[in-house]
Amino acid sequence: MKNGKNVLIPLLVVMSLMFIWNLSRNINDILIPHLKRACQLTDFQSSLIQSAFFGAYFLLALPVGKFINKYGYKAGMVTGLLTAAIGAFMFFPAASVRYYPLFLGALFIMAAGFTFLEVTATPYISVLGNPDRASSRLSLASAVGSLGATLGPYIGSRFLLHAVEVPPQTVAQFDPAQLNAYLNSEAQLVKVPYLSLGGLFVAIGLLVFLIKLPKIEGDGESAGSLRSVLKFRHTVLGALGVFCYLGAEVGIVSFMIRYAKASGIAGLTEQSAALFITFYMALVLIGRLAGAFALRNLNATKILAFCSAAAIALIGISIFSGGYVSVYALSLVGLFTSVMYPILFTLSIKNLGVYTKTGSSLIIMSIVGGAIVPPLMGLLSDAFGIKPAFIMPAICYAYLVFYARSGYRVLNIDQEAAL
Repeated sequence: MKNGKNVLIPLLVVMSLMFIWNLSRNINDILIPHLKRACQLTDFQSSLIQSAFFGAYFLLALPVGKFINKYGYKAGMVTGLLTAAIGAFMFFPAASVRYYPLFLGALFIMAAGFTFLEVTATPYISVLGNPDRASSRLSLASAVGSLGATLGPYIGSRFLLHAVEVPPQTVAQFDPAQLNAYLNSEAQLVKVPYLSLGGLFVAIGLLVFLIKLPKIEGDGESAGSLRSVLKFRHTVLGALGVFCYLGAEVGIVSFMIRYAKASGIAGLTEQSAALFITFYMALVLIGRLAGAFALRNLNATKILAFCSAAAIALIGISIFSGGYVSVYALSLVGLFTSVMYPILFTLSIKNLGVYTKTGSSLIIMSIVGGAIVPPLMGLLSDAFGIKPAFIMPAICYAYLVFYARSGYRVLNIDQEAAL
């Protein structure tokens, strides 16, 4: 499976899936302020959008890994796409009754489908081709995903946010009937984009079903139990690293619009503020394109340590400044987080052998950081204000500095067994 001609089409197929699920996932960052308004939520309550979404990764990663181990990667891709379509279609009844828990349920089902795609795609790409180029290949694939992640907030903001907002003072003066009509009209805005996504998932699922994808070495092999993977120190610490990385990134972009509007920039609307998310994700895309080449020759752990320290510094600048300086400093964090995931994933599954699939599932489970860190930030924001809440992602990046310095080291088998 190392022949370039043999792996090109499978790589393109999987990268296209990464594009579409990242586009869909990053619309959540627009959905948070939208549903906060439509369902009248606090910062903590609105952050549960990410909890519902990323919680699915934690709950389903291992069962999905077993499913893929039994039925193969292609079955996982098709199942994931059709499951995500069901979740997207559920936005129609959720919007019709404007019931927040139903929105959360729809997001959970969408994320269940994306869990199939993510558990399938990342190890599939890492195995297809020269093992020494796995980090570079994953970084390039992540760049494709980042293109979707960059477009997602922009597209979502055009559907869900307004160029001219109704002032909060005006909304406060609505009588009950006017308020109900206004909130219902806001909720209806999700129908078109999510019905469109559902149709796209179905179409791509049928296409993948009809395309012949090679069965890579390892399909159907024993993947080992979760306990067998926990004996690998570098994998466990790497899973915690992914928890911190995803938690920090999701937390930052989840509250980016809220943060920008609180930074004292006159006349800034939510739709305009959403451009900072697009800028953040565009920098992630640029960084991953550069990383696809840089990681071929540079030391990955040193890059991880440098980028984590830079992210901490930028968050500090953002917290202690205001206006455009504050928001642009926060947006620049995206450039330095761009290569973190492919580095963390590759380091975490190194030397796992037959345990690679289960190890991959453990890493995917760690994406639950995206479900936990944003609500913690929401609680801090509700209690102390939005800026102090950003201490949380700084703490997450501090852990990544530790992992890059020593946590990544693979111990010999006797040392692992002694843990």
